[in-house]
Amino acid sequence: MEEKERRQYRKMTLTPPGRLIATLAVPTVISMMITMIYNLVDAFFVGKLGTSASAAVGVVASVQAVFQAVGFMFGHGSGAIISRSLSQGDTHTSDRILTGSLFVGTGFSILVMTCGILFLTPLMRFLGSTETILPYSSIYAFYILISGPALTASCVLNNVLRYEGQAFYAMFGLVAGGVLNMIGDPILMFGCGLGITGAAISTAVSQYISFGILLYMFFSGRTISRIRPFSVHVRISDIFHVVRNGLPSLIRQLLNSVSTMILNRSAMPFGDPAIAAMAIAGRVMMFMGSVLIGIGQGFQPVSAFNYGARKYNRLRKAFWFTIKASTVFLGVFAVLGFLFPGRIVQVFRDDPEVVRLGIPAVRCMCVAVVVQPVSVAANMMLQSIGKSRAASFLALLRNGLYYLPLLLILPSFLGFFGIQSSQMFADILATLTSIPFVIRFFRSIPREDEVTDMDLQMAQYDDET
Repeated sequence: MEEKERRQYRKMTLTPPGRLIATLAVPTVISMMITMIYNLVDAFFVGKLGTSASAAVGVVASVQAVFQAVGFMFGHGSGAIISRSLSQGDTHTSDRILTGSLFVGTGFSILVMTCGILFLTPLMRFLGSTETILPYSSIYAFYILISGPALTASCVLNNVLRYEGQAFYAMFGLVAGGVLNMIGDPILMFGCGLGITGAAISTAVSQYISFGILLYMFFSGRTISRIRPFSVHVRISDIFHVVRNGLPSLIRQLLNSVSTMILNRSAMPFGDPAIAAMAIAGRVMMFMGSVLIGIGQGFQPVSAFNYGARKYNRLRKAFWFTIKASTVFLGVFAVLGFLFPGRIVQVFRDDPEVVRLGIPAVRCMCVAVVVQPVSVAANMMLQSIGKSRAASFLALLRNGLYYLPLLLILPSFLGFFGIQSSQMFADILATLTSIPFVIRFFRSIPREDEVTDMDLQMAQYDDET
């Protein structure tokens, strides 16, 4: 083993689980929140152009979700395999998995981009654009599609960095692009008079800059796994393994896209203010949820590496630490959001009707985020350790098997409040369903850590030095 690999093994198997998750989660939370902030900044500046323009950002969010879905599938799928491979000292497999995942994932996203541009107008109508929203959504979506391959590739590289335990480098790549986007929005939109086109261009440019920075991390020797397109033979079986392992991420992201589309179409009868209100509430929830996702993504490499190294007691401690930390942080955000929902909505769109419809939606979202930690942590853990079937089922629940039927049924009984509250009820049901899966998994593994060949090699090295 090289010295870099030995340091990594000690870090991932000897550092107290809570401290290790915190070390990995802080950069991830920062990068997630910066990403959410620049999404909110987009919504803020676009909101200055009118309610229809503000609603267009919500419509196009489902397009971004498709590229993220592909990126997260290959990123989480390859990252978990890479982490478990590194826990056993197998760097050749990690190089092969990384290289294949990056090229196949990016190639697929280019295909999606091409189809989206060719059928742009019908796609926007299908996603819920009204006649007044369509001119804005078509412009915004064109540039989002152009930036799609960069977004997918960035998701792959970012997640592999995290699974290696290199959360700081992953954060740097995302934060740099996010900051540039926040700077570029007002300059291009108002300084150059480009309006919503300026917001879209700023987002697209920032995506390619983030990709360039993340790519540099792998070619500059800062990682253990390397991109080797000319020296490793990528197997079809590898890609199937990655896809199977990353399937829960694909399901989560695609359902985000589908649920956003259904949400927009369900809100259409209530007018543009209703679509805008739900788009704003959704972004507020994404911002609060970024803390949970950030902590969970700090937990994922810990769970994958320690499961591969047979450190089962550490895995248990890491899981419960993730639940406790997430609940505390989300509770603080939820209380603030529940107390001041009107002011939050006004930040993005000072339209009395949007504010009126947005207040109950934001409050329901605040209840939803408080109950999410168990279901999200359970899903992430099962995916990271390779239990893709159980993880895929849990991924179907929140925005699929529970949310979509509720979104279609509740408005018939509760009117627009049925739309506002559907996510809250779906999250409660998803959490209740996840608990038996967690209990069964922890009962199926040993309670104590085991000594592996890697531990013996490390001990022998320490004795010799």
